[in-house]
Amino acid sequence: MSALGKVVRSGVGRRRVQTLVIGLATMMAVAASVLGGSLLVVSGAPFDDAFAEQHGAHLSVQFDAGRVGAGQLEKSKGSEGVSAAAGPFRTATVTPRSDGRANPGWPMTVVGRGDPGRDVDEVALLDGRWPTRSGEIALSANSSVIPAMGMKLAFPDLPGDPTLTVVGVARSVTQTADAWVLPSQMPALTAPGSGGYQMLYRFTDAGTAKLITAGAKGVTQSLPPRAAVGEQSWLTVKKSAEQDTAVYVPFLLAFGALGLVMSVLIVGNVVATAVGTGTRRIGILKAAGFTPAQVVRAYVGQALIPAAAGTALGVLAGHLLAVPVLAETEEVYGTSSLGIAPWVDLTVIAGVLGLVAATAWGSALRAGRLRTVDALAVGRNSSAGRGRWAARLAGRLPLPRPVALGLARPFARPARALAMGTAVLFGTVAVTFTVGMGASLGQVMKAKAHAAADVVVPAPMPDLGPQGPGPGPGPDPGPAPEKQPKADSAAVAAAIKSAAGTGKYYSAATVRTSVSGLTGTTDVTAFTGDASWGGYTMVSGRWIDKPGEAVVPTPFLAATGTRVGDTVTLNGLAEPVTVRIVGEVLDPRNDGMQVFTDASTLKAAHPDLTETSHHITVTSGTEVAAYVDALNKDLTPLGATARAGGLDAGGDMVGTLNALSGILTLMLVAVAALGVLNGVLLDTRERVRELGVHKALGMTPGQTIAMVLTSVVVNGLAAGAMGVPLGVALHGLVLPAMGDSVGLRLPESAIAVYHGAELLPLALGGLLIATLGALLPAGWAARARTATALRTE
Repeated sequence: MSALGKVVRSGVGRRRVQTLVIGLATMMAVAASVLGGSLLVVSGAPFDDAFAEQHGAHLSVQFDAGRVGAGQLEKSKGSEGVSAAAGPFRTATVTPRSDGRANPGWPMTVVGRGDPGRDVDEVALLDGRWPTRSGEIALSANSSVIPAMGMKLAFPDLPGDPTLTVVGVARSVTQTADAWVLPSQMPALTAPGSGGYQMLYRFTDAGTAKLITAGAKGVTQSLPPRAAVGEQSWLTVKKSAEQDTAVYVPFLLAFGALGLVMSVLIVGNVVATAVGTGTRRIGILKAAGFTPAQVVRAYVGQALIPAAAGTALGVLAGHLLAVPVLAETEEVYGTSSLGIAPWVDLTVIAGVLGLVAATAWGSALRAGRLRTVDALAVGRNSSAGRGRWAARLAGRLPLPRPVALGLARPFARPARALAMGTAVLFGTVAVTFTVGMGASLGQVMKAKAHAAADVVVPAPMPDLGPQGPGPGPGPDPGPAPEKQPKADSAAVAAAIKSAAGTGKYYSAATVRTSVSGLTGTTDVTAFTGDASWGGYTMVSGRWIDKPGEAVVPTPFLAATGTRVGDTVTLNGLAEPVTVRIVGEVLDPRNDGMQVFTDASTLKAAHPDLTETSHHITVTSGTEVAAYVDALNKDLTPLGATARAGGLDAGGDMVGTLNALSGILTLMLVAVAALGVLNGVLLDTRERVRELGVHKALGMTPGQTIAMVLTSVVVNGLAAGAMGVPLGVALHGLVLPAMGDSVGLRLPESAIAVYHGAELLPLALGGLLIATLGALLPAGWAARARTATALRTE
């Protein structure tokens, strides 16, 4: 090993605390940066790959067959900007019954296509084959009916009671249909006076919503007015596909930035301190023949070694933390391995180590510029006069002498005190941000659960279709279990109304419909009674107050291209239902594809709303548990059961977010505390003789600990006072960005989660972090023997 290498190794081994601080700070910054950057890059990769492979449609448009003909739609393929097109395909919205079950399934959009296609929206077969004759159907993997080969789907509501056999399971990357049949099958699936056409377009340029809008205008401008009844952009589908991982990116980038800035500050402080306390050593190295450049490289190397180790651990941690986040996306698209892009790792590694090297080089320049004679003459002596004015001022305060000495100490080493305070500042910012994010996620989960009711009578479970393949060879499974009769909703409502202690209550029934231009189903929740108190958080507009009105979540507005004040038509019921949107509500369930309306709105189209839940608040002074027990005595004969209301634990995403933020916050707090420990430890070692003098004059170990701990009080209080507003500001920037990443606009109640009573403990958190970092040096100072301290030069 060269002489320079021995110096570097000696410095790393001698400064173990500083080595640990640099390594941990770098690891935290790299882990958050790798995870955030990788999710930003990889989140859309499965969709992008499938879209390119299947030549996905940039725009799918649903047309009213009564307003436009197939020939007119054929001409739209030549519109300006269209590079390829497919269709027109006949479409119908149907509601199947599976394998002879009495209860109907949910509405689905069926498209008539002779083959899976090639140039536009090539449908990928996942199982089975494409229909080759009438009586066969291929289901989408995303269909509301659980696909099973050989399953029979009956349509008793259509003329002739057609029955189709499932022969394939397929997936359209842009979700253009729930099922496909041959074109010859479509007349049997289309009720008189209904049905439509579907056109699929690819454009020469379709990278932005503005371009998609222009393309849609181009293909419809030559068609009759109001011929297009719905459209879906590939960007909407892409955003929905990416939202499971995109939500993590803003807060991970925030933590990565905090960690990166903290690591740069800590590296600079550690190297500058090493130079300041090793002046005599620098003189000896130069006297031994080391050039100024070699001295600088020695100190840079002492910083890069622990930084490199921390970087390696950070990359590993970033990859491990990404596994649960990416697992769901892999499953949805059937990706065998969704690895992190190597260039992301290389970029983060090069960036972090480059910053560390530049910071260390800047701090080590002083060592290279020192003259050998001056370095040997100055040695380790520090300026004795610095901070005396602060000591005199503190001595006049009515405080114990050890406390006054401790309070004056930061002014003797202002640069070191500033470095420690900055570390505590970032730790306080991280804690404040994490507390706020947890409270905001709680508000979102509360809005999702609508858990304002004291007591809930859940709706009976809907018939979700077959749970396995249809009848086939094999042993007789025996008779099917007898179904329990469903509760009479009117009888349950009467029992609730007559129960002692009942306050406000409403009922909610959910049916599934389809919306023109969109595939899949949309949940429509119809209320009987005033549900405005049920925990529905409004983002804009107002709550429904009469039939024909509806409130919807933000993703529904984005998917349908509507806004508050527009109307939408719900299909798949006994007759189409048109509702006017009067408000935007926060509800992330079912990917935000929800419609909330009054039950009377659906009275003609769906008179039998049987899947009904009931939500109750009890009167003041009524015990919930006793009320539930008494109510269940009346409900049990009716086939219903009441339970206490309340908020569930939340989803996997919320749990993962809380876990990640908790881990990263603990790492930042640990780095901040170690930064304080490093500064206080160096300070105590420099003052070892001074401590010996104090002990010789009668200072007890307890007073020594008090003096060391109070030396960080000013730093802790100042950092806490500044860190809290910065953490609140960071929360105000990141939370809306997280909402935007999943297509949700967050209301003010989900962002303004900090209250005055909570801010004071958070501000004192800076003092706590500083105190934790100073505990070990304080204990060392208290245990130091007086004679040993006095002999130290």
